[in-house]
Amino acid sequence: MGSRKILGKASSINVRKVLWTCSELDLSYEREDWGSGFQSTQSPQFLQLNPNAQVPVLIDDAGALWESNTICRYLAHHSDLLPGEPRARAMVEQWMDWQATELNPAWSYAFVALVRQNPEYQDPQRITAGIQGWNSKMAILEQQLAATGAYVTGAHFSLADIVLGLSVNRWLMTPMTRPDYPAVMAYYERLGQRPGFRLHGCNGIP
Repeated sequence: MGSRKILGKASSINVRKVLWTCSELDLSYEREDWGSGFQSTQSPQFLQLNPNAQVPVLIDDAGALWESNTICRYLAHHSDLLPGEPRARAMVEQWMDWQATELNPAWSYAFVALVRQNPEYQDPQRITAGIQGWNSKMAILEQQLAATGAYVTGAHFSLADIVLGLSVNRWLMTPMTRPDYPAVMAYYERLGQRPGFRLHGCNGIP
């Protein structure tokens, strides 16, 4: 693979997935700031690359690619982060898909209300319900990590840990009440030993 460009601001959780993946794989890239506060993703130039007007977008010699988890899979192809054996790969992708389809929707209202403080997201009942829903999804991750004793799919770090590690970071950053999940906290400390996480994952939390 030749040149590689990543479009998206470095503070975006989805951009950080891709940056952390590149760090783990020792892949070089050029990054351009796009998104809120930077170049507009609503511009015709950007919409030609991603009609959803979302970051990140990866551009390489083959063209443009969007959807952060898909970009991560693409970059990690034929690496230890994404196993080649079908069952092992399916387990990694199962947890990546769970992050995107189950965990992300659970935090959407509470995060926008409590962190971004959007005035349109200040219904107390919905905030409470959002926190409860978010914590209940994190309980699933707690159960899985307690069973594996290490990483999401077992003893070895994988692509699933990149996307879920960032989700754990977001959960910990949000000012709300959280249950005591010792396996999640031990997992977060384990991730903190990785240089790629320290660069792109912890987002200011020691």
